[in-house]
Amino acid sequence: MRARIVAATAEVFAEQGYHGLSVALIIGRAGIARPTFYRYFANADEPLHVLLNESDMALVDGLQVAIDAADNKVAMVVAGIDAYLQWARDRGPALRPLYAELYDPSSPVSAHRVRTLDMLRAQLIGRLNALGRTPPQSIDLDVLLNVFEYVGFRVALAAPGDDAGIAWGRATMARVALAILGTPEDLQVAAAFPGLLAPAGMVGA
Repeated sequence: MRARIVAATAEVFAEQGYHGLSVALIIGRAGIARPTFYRYFANADEPLHVLLNESDMALVDGLQVAIDAADNKVAMVVAGIDAYLQWARDRGPALRPLYAELYDPSSPVSAHRVRTLDMLRAQLIGRLNALGRTPPQSIDLDVLLNVFEYVGFRVALAAPGDDAGIAWGRATMARVALAILGTPEDLQVAAAFPGLLAPAGMVGA
């Protein structure tokens, strides 16, 4: 029942955003009585926090697995991009309000974003240190993570089967990531990955 309520919250949140979320809409979507809802949650914010926590950890854990498996910086970039895009696709319609409320201090999405970015920044620094590379400045990591947010959003909202849009997203993220994290030698290695930096059909490819 708890999972059913959280799933209903996800559907309402995807359609209405945080400011349109209410217990009435959640129980209507879940098909349950109000007393049943209050047996598990005190208000509409609580199941939303469960949903956001699950989303946060899906991203953090997915990226951790991906970058830990990489044995060099280029492989880490490629694995990280693919993990991020998979996370974005998995969010489905809920991604729109997630991104729309990233900078809204009255939405819990904003606080979750700050916490998640802190975890992702620590992940990247730890993995770069493990690879014997000097991590970039914090502001550069912030630029990288903000680009991933925006491009991931654009790709996730593309029409189903839009392979060109996905290829554009991967290439854009790869170029930015390698410019911030990489060396000229890393760029040469990345150029050997088919379609990574400039997929066929891209302007300027």
